[in-house]
Amino acid sequence: MHLNSRISRRKVLFTGAAGALAGLAMPYVARAAGDPIKVGILQPFSGGLEVLGQQGFQGAEMALLEANEAGGVLGGRMFEIVKADDRTDPKTAVERTSELIRRDKVTAIIGPVTSANRDAMLPTIERYKTPLLYATDYEGGVCSRYVTCYSALPAHWVNPLVPYAVENLGKAFYLVGSDYVWPQKMNKAFREEVEKAKAKVVGEEYTPWGAKDYAATLRKIESAGADVVVITIVGADAVTFVKQFAAAGLQSKIKIIFSGFNENYVAGLSEAESNGIVAPSNFIANLDKPEAKAFVQRFHTRYGANAVVSNTTDAHYTLTRFFIEGVKKAGADDKEKILAAMVGQSLMSGNGEVDLRASDRHADLNVLIVQVDNGQLKVLKDLGRIVAPSQCG
Repeated sequence: MHLNSRISRRKVLFTGAAGALAGLAMPYVARAAGDPIKVGILQPFSGGLEVLGQQGFQGAEMALLEANEAGGVLGGRMFEIVKADDRTDPKTAVERTSELIRRDKVTAIIGPVTSANRDAMLPTIERYKTPLLYATDYEGGVCSRYVTCYSALPAHWVNPLVPYAVENLGKAFYLVGSDYVWPQKMNKAFREEVEKAKAKVVGEEYTPWGAKDYAATLRKIESAGADVVVITIVGADAVTFVKQFAAAGLQSKIKIIFSGFNENYVAGLSEAESNGIVAPSNFIANLDKPEAKAFVQRFHTRYGANAVVSNTTDAHYTLTRFFIEGVKKAGADDKEKILAAMVGQSLMSGNGEVDLRASDRHADLNVLIVQVDNGQLKVLKDLGRIVAPSQCG
C-alpha cells in the first residue's frame, strides 16, 4: 500500500526505539549463545493507519511469542521485540530504521505498511544488509535480497477479480482511489483487465489524503452510469466514503468492490453500510477451514474474544513464521544465512499452504473473493493458489 506523502510465559522483551543513535553496527554481530535475538517491529502506531499498525504488530508478535513459548530457537534463545512507530511518515520511518539497526542491533525488521515508507527505508536496509519483512498488499516491483514480501500484488487480486465482476456485478466500472501510487497502479491493472473482458471504465478519480466530503465524486459516479464503483481509498478515508455512498442512497443502484477491505473496516461501518461490499482477500476470520479456525482461536485466546482478526494479522503472522523457520534452518542469527534459508519454504497459513519463492522473495498466495453479508465477511469464490509473475523479471 503506497502513500507518497509525507508473555503466562511471554518471554519476548520489549524495548523502545527512540533516542540518540549508537555507532555503526556490522550486518552480523557475534552474540553469546544465550542472548536474545532482537526483532524490530516497525509499524504505524500513529499518523492515520494505527489500526493496521496494531494488527500487523499483533500478528508478528504472536508468531514470536509462540516460538518463545515452544522453547525458542538455536538451543533455547528467545526473540526480543523492539517496537517502533513510523508515524505513517517516510522521514520518521528512515530514522526509526537507523535506530533499530545501529543502536538496537536487530536481526530483522517487520514492517512498515505504506510503500512510501518501505521505499524510503530501502537504502538503509540495503546499506546495513538487514532483512526487511513486508506483509502488506502493494503495487509490486520490489526486487531486493533484503526485502521479503508476503504481499498481494495486482496479479493476485485484480486479475482474477475482474472476470468475476464482469460476469456477476456489472460491466461499467468507476475507479476511485486515494491520490497515491498503490491506488493508481491497482487501477491501471484493473483498467487493463476490464478492457480484456470487453467491459468499460466510465470514470477514474483520485482524492487527497484526509478528504472529508465526497459529494462531488458521488455525483460523478452516479451520472457516469456506473454499475460498480471500485474503491482503492485507504484508511479512515475509505470509511468516510462508504458512509457517504450509503447515505446518498447509491447502494441499491451501484455495487462496491473494495481492495484492501477487511474486518477492520466492517467494525467501522454499520451493517447496512457494509452489506454487499465485494473484495479480494487472502484470509478472513470466519473462513471455514481448519487452519483458519485454529489461527483465530489462538489469536482470541491471546488477545481476547473481541480482538479483530484480519488479513493483515494473518499476513504478518505467516511471514514472521517464515523468518523464524529461516533462523532454525540457518542454525545461526547471521542475517545473510537467514535470508538464504527463509526462501524456498512452504508453510501453512490461515488459508492453506503458501510458498515463499527464492526467485524474487515473494509469496505465492491463496486468494478469495469475499462479500459482506449481515455484517460478516463470507466467501463468494475460493480461487486457490495464484502465482504472480516474478517481481525481478
